[in-house]
Formats: sequence, C-alpha cells, structure tokens
Amino acid sequence: MNPVVVIPSYWTEGAQPDGLGKPGVYDYATPIGKPLPELELCLSSLEQVRGIIRVIVLVVAPPSCEESARARVNSICRAHEDLNPLVIGQQEAAHVTNAVGRMLPNVVGEAVALRGYGAIKNLGLAVAAIMGHDVVVFLDDDNVALDQDFLLNAVYGLGSLNRQGQHISAKSGYFVDASGSALPHPSTAWSERYWSKAGEFTKVMERMLSATRFSRSNHMCGGCCALHAEAFARVPFDPYITRGEDLDYVFDLRAFGLDVWFDNAWSVRSQPPEETASGPSLFMQDAYRWLYEYRKLEALNARRDLRTITRESLMPYPAPWVFPEVRQRVFKTAYRRMLTGPDRLAYLRILTRGRHEAERYARTASARYLSFAMAWSGIMASLWEDRYLRAAILKTGEVAPILQKVTPADLSGGISADISGNLGGDL
Repeated sequence: MNPVVVIPSYWTEGAQPDGLGKPGVYDYATPIGKPLPELELCLSSLEQVRGIIRVIVLVVAPPSCEESARARVNSICRAHEDLNPLVIGQQEAAHVTNAVGRMLPNVVGEAVALRGYGAIKNLGLAVAAIMGHDVVVFLDDDNVALDQDFLLNAVYGLGSLNRQGQHISAKSGYFVDASGSALPHPSTAWSERYWSKAGEFTKVMERMLSATRFSRSNHMCGGCCALHAEAFARVPFDPYITRGEDLDYVFDLRAFGLDVWFDNAWSVRSQPPEETASGPSLFMQDAYRWLYEYRKLEALNARRDLRTITRESLMPYPAPWVFPEVRQRVFKTAYRRMLTGPDRLAYLRILTRGRHEAERYARTASARYLSFAMAWSGIMASLWEDRYLRAAILKTGEVAPILQKVTPADLSGGISADISGNLGGDL
C-alpha cells in the first residue's frame, strides 16, 4: 500500500461571515494570527507516527487572505519536513480543477475545488490519485494522533475480506475527547428536543464499541477515515451538500454497492476550538443538509441500477433525519428557538423564508450528484499518476526548507518510510 494523510485546514482573517446554506461557510476557521494553530498540534502528533510517506495539507481560505494563509501553512510545514508535506493552495488546486473542468464541462458548481466540504474532500482524492497513492487517510487539523501506530491502524484491513467474505474498502475510526470518551453529551434544553442527535448516536456508538473490531457502519467520522482506491476512485463525495459530507458519503458508497466499516481499535483525540459561525447560520446549514439528504435518498432509491437504501438499514441513526419527518424537525426546532431566543428574529426569518428556500434547493439539487458521480471513475482514471499534473503541483506545492548550513554528514543521510509488518489477523 501507498497511503497518504490528507488534512483540510480552514483559515480566516478574523470573524467569519454567516451564510445560509451556502458553500464556503465553515463551522470553524483558524485565524491567521493565532499563536498556536490547530494544524501545528496535528502535525506535531504525526511526527511520532510510523510509516508516514506524505502529508497533503489543503489550504482553505477566502481570496482576501489566501496568500497570508498559505504563507502561515508553509511556515508550519517547514517545521515538519520529516512528514514530507505537500501544500495545496489555490495555485495547485487550479491545475486539478481545470483538468476536471475540461472533462466535465456541464457539471453545475464546483465539484473538485477548495470551496465547500464535499468539493474539498474530492480535491484531496484527486491530488492523491495524481501522486499515485492508493489509500487516503483523512484527518482534521483539530485532531491529533494518539500513538505511533495511527497509520498502521488506519490501513489495517483495507483491501481485505472480513470473516463473512465482505470486502473492506472504506473504514472509519472515531473521536475521543480530552477525557477519553467517545460518547456525545446530550442537550436537555426544551428548544433542542427535536434537534439533538446525541441519544440516537450514543446507541450506535455503544453497540459498535462493544462489538468485534470491524462492524458495518451507518456513520463515518470524516476527520478519521481511510479510503482504498477501490472506493475513492469509484465514488466521489457530494459537492452539493452544505455540511455532513462524511455521513453522506456512507449513503453514496452504499448506493454503489460498497459499505463503510467501523474500526473500534482506531481513534484520534478531537481538540475542537469554539465554532465561529453563529447558531442560526449553523442551524440553517443543517436544515439545508438534512432536507437535501431526504430528497437525495429519494433520487438514489428511484434508480434501478443502484442499491436501495432502506429506512431499516439506517436505524437507529440516521434514519429519523433522512426521511420525510425531518421536515417537521426543522419546523419545530426553528419555532422553539424563536420562542426561547436569543436570536429570535433570525429564527423567525428561517421559519417564514429560510426553510422554504432550503426545500427548494433540495428538490432542484438532489439529482446533480448522480450525473457527477457517474463520470467520477473516468475522471480518476485520467488523473491517476498524470506526470504533467504531478510536476505542476510539486513545483509549487512542495515546501522548501529554510536555508541552513549543510554538512557532508547531512548529504549522506536520508529518510525513508515504509509500512511493514503483518496486516493479517482476525478481521
């Protein structure tokens, strides 16, 4: 195997603007002037990890501060040369997006780009293919590896058959918090009665954590997941979803006959900073997300050439969020939040206008993914180890070390990385 670690890293100049269901608005972005950015902690944790071949950092920033963000990321990566970092900013991404655009001139919106959660993940997959990596390990920049076997655990089982003879081409680990807990903290607020997923998700996690190492999963942690080329070269992430692209990818894979497997021996510690997007903005992003999922599943299940995704197969989570009752969840939560404040006017706008706009978007955009996905395998085959794109990306993406005095001993040394050991065992 030739795995690569891909880390999307979000940056901003200061306060992040709100947006209702639009790509380019993220839960959190690192201020460029932050003394100790999350990316530094993430890369530092990877220094202890055995077998790192390359780390790709995707720099996501608005045009107003893209150059500053790129400079800050370059300076961070220079301190971690042993990770062989490759930085992908707008300049490098343009080579890929232009190549994809020539193959898909009629695709709506940005499907492979540094904007929008799904499109960013697709860009990471595309760059990995260009560089010839057959396994992509996604890691969020606010997560840290817990031990030296992080990568060995990530690739363990990929490309293999489990006891039932089922193929493992996509797997998910899980997050633990500072106390080592993997379970969410439920909200007891009256306004969150129909919007809290903690109870349903806890049931899922408790079951999978107590099962054998690998179990079929209805969930994927996008900041701790590993994808074999058998999966990522066949099925792309959905660039039209506002957030939750990781859970959505479970549906995409399943529709195309693949599954995500949960590995209860693989985890990272999550150190999330405070979200910078406002409550109403995040709620609206989620309203767009869940209503879109509902309509998209309808579109997927209407196709006879795809595997049907049933409600029963998604119980206890996320079934209640991706079938018709989610419309009432959106309405009741917006109504309750409007009554209890503090952003009452914002939730009134959501009740009277925002939720209807989200439903219109869901109906019109739900079929876009399929036209893009049907062309994805051809795109990836064309990009795979493309020497011209590879040379163009490496020319500016490789982080040059800070110039220093070189001794003869330095010239005779070298760094090599290899994943070795027996990946057999009991799956």
